[in-house]
Amino acid sequence: HVRGLTMRHPAVPRPLRGTYAGMAHPAVIEHLVSLGITAVELLPIHCFVDDRVLVQRGLRNYWGYNSLGFFAPDARYAATAEPVREFKSMVKALHRAGIEVILDVVYNHTAEGNHLGPTLSFRGLDNLAYYRLTSGNLRHYMDYTGCGNTLNTNHAIVRRLIVDSLKYWVSEMHVDGFRFDLASILSRDA
Repeated sequence: HVRGLTMRHPAVPRPLRGTYAGMAHPAVIEHLVSLGITAVELLPIHCFVDDRVLVQRGLRNYWGYNSLGFFAPDARYAATAEPVREFKSMVKALHRAGIEVILDVVYNHTAEGNHLGPTLSFRGLDNLAYYRLTSGNLRHYMDYTGCGNTLNTNHAIVRRLIVDSLKYWVSEMHVDGFRFDLASILSRDA
């Protein structure tokens, strides 16, 4: 976890703690290298939304498993107003130390939740294409994920979204690999 790894490291300057720049700090990289680490798997860093139930309780989504922007590193982990540049710099610094970067990606559901959740993007664009809906009532979502909705990977536009996102993170952000959250959901049915 970007925030968790760097937040309390005594050698990381306070303004960089909890950030991509903190992950790229020489003290953090030196620590990883001293442990013999050759790859880091970052918990979800795609732009995500805090769950309404958490916000109502005065809490935040620490883990990031509530993605919404599959092409953007979450700005909450940036020390600057340029999260893309900061993320790329972090990857370069880790690569220079011989450490690969693997992203934990969440393409099985989105932050829009069930039929009571907010309309933030995909639901408003084409609800039927982007989500698996119940056959008896197209207002309700199939919830194979336990998060309120399930992306409809049977639809070509959703598959293209996922593939384009993966290509972006490899070609533009230079990550080395992926860990797919609830991967079995992505190939459910056809």
